[in-house]
Amino acid sequence: MYRPNRRVLVRSIDDISLEEVPTPQPGDRELLVRSTVIGVCGSDAHAALGHHPFIGLPYRPGHEVVGVVVAAGRGAEDFTPGTRVIIEPNLYCGECDQCRSGRYNICRHLRVFGCQTPGGMADLFTIDAGRVHRVPETMSDLQAALVEPLATPVHAVAKAGDLTGRAVAVLGAGPIGLLVLAAARHAGAARIVVTDLLDTKRERAVRLGATDALPADADDLVAQAQAVLGGPADVVFDCVAREQSMAQATDLVAKGGRIIVVGVGAAGTTPVRLDLVQDREIRIEGTLMYTADDYRGAIDLITSGAVDAEALVTATYPLEEAAEAFAASLRPEHVKVLITAAAP
Repeated sequence: MYRPNRRVLVRSIDDISLEEVPTPQPGDRELLVRSTVIGVCGSDAHAALGHHPFIGLPYRPGHEVVGVVVAAGRGAEDFTPGTRVIIEPNLYCGECDQCRSGRYNICRHLRVFGCQTPGGMADLFTIDAGRVHRVPETMSDLQAALVEPLATPVHAVAKAGDLTGRAVAVLGAGPIGLLVLAAARHAGAARIVVTDLLDTKRERAVRLGATDALPADADDLVAQAQAVLGGPADVVFDCVAREQSMAQATDLVAKGGRIIVVGVGAAGTTPVRLDLVQDREIRIEGTLMYTADDYRGAIDLITSGAVDAEALVTATYPLEEAAEAFAASLRPEHVKVLITAAAP
């Protein structure tokens, strides 16, 4: 029986539909992949709302993708049909200074599969064989769906240096903040305080291993956090990246400490207390996506049991209910929302 190749098209948060497109054929070094599980990222929802500074509308999402190889093009025969794979979506040039130094996550000409190009929120898609990782046999599709979102926190935590015995603050208890919590715990942080506006998110952070979780709008937040941490935070991970969170990060961090900006900031200017940055020798550093090493680190964390996939995945929708999945991802009770694509 004929079945069309369906792909999600996002024109706005109120206009998300399925379009029928031809089934692609893999070119040289490409794979034809059938999607099985696709994550709805916070970036997807922000883009659908028209708020993402680097994703324009309309777009065809799907950068958090687990799938099965259907066919391999010439030069990609190492991937036999039936091989389970995870997509690493950063599409880089390989020629700029950043790529040649191994930092292809900040390629000068970076595009992201499913953000600036059509993605894997579809029945079938093609991708270069160099942009996939094999899923370990012991890893479920549910766990595999967390590898991409976890790789970003793994990369961010690596930027923070040795966290053994350190005091850490994580601002924001959304999906990325909770995964930063998991990665920081695994890296040896002794005390971790998490902040968020919602009590349900704070309660979840404590269940997942935070030393304590505090209201982000508390007038005495700094004093509360320092009481939990035993002093200022050695490292602050800002997973919100707004004016208020950056101000809090600057007040929370110790002299000589680091602020790692993990969240995607709003377009335009964000005030920062440069007098305090200079006087306290605070290091502020951005972190973007990941490299293959971070993917391997994320896989290791999940297979070690350091990340509880069942606790983080709070809703699953079929591909034909993509609009409902996007809407659910905006509701505060959810952490990770997944979309499943049924086998033909």
